[in-house]
Amino acid sequence: MLGLGHAILCGQPLIGDEPFAVHLADDLCVNDHDAVLLQLVRLYKKYQCSIIAIEEVSSDEVDKYGIITGNLITGTNDQYLVTDLVEKPRQENAPSNMAIIGRYILTPDIFDILKDIKPDKSGEIQITDALKIQAKQGKVIAYKFKGRRFDCGNVKGYLEATTHYSNNLMIT
Repeated sequence: MLGLGHAILCGQPLIGDEPFAVHLADDLCVNDHDAVLLQLVRLYKKYQCSIIAIEEVSSDEVDKYGIITGNLITGTNDQYLVTDLVEKPRQENAPSNMAIIGRYILTPDIFDILKDIKPDKSGEIQITDALKIQAKQGKVIAYKFKGRRFDCGNVKGYLEATTHYSNNLMIT
């Protein structure tokens, strides 16, 4: 109830001084190959910084997500060096349509940053505010993951996921 940043901060005693994954259950990701977190772990091994999964959303949905601004990393078509993040911007203020989804690999320095983050106007500590600080230090990579995401945090997304799985059941 105090925000994702607060929930992550509560995990510090268990995590210690290691990089760690955050997997939000309301985002259901499917694909035919590697899980999204495995895709992120591979990038962490390459860049040794926080890695966040993103996807493009329609402009009328940007107010539901953390939105990134970044520069495409040379030689890739799916990796961005993040320069800024905004939590749930109004459509006319959104810097892009690249939305953060519920898969992260975070470095342990995020804990010290989160301790200094002030709650927003709704009283929540936002992980996007902490990631913004890391991004200003050149320490956040956003990745357009391979796969499909269902936003099961709303009825429409939940029904889409249910329909997807019911249509793809193999009966033997």
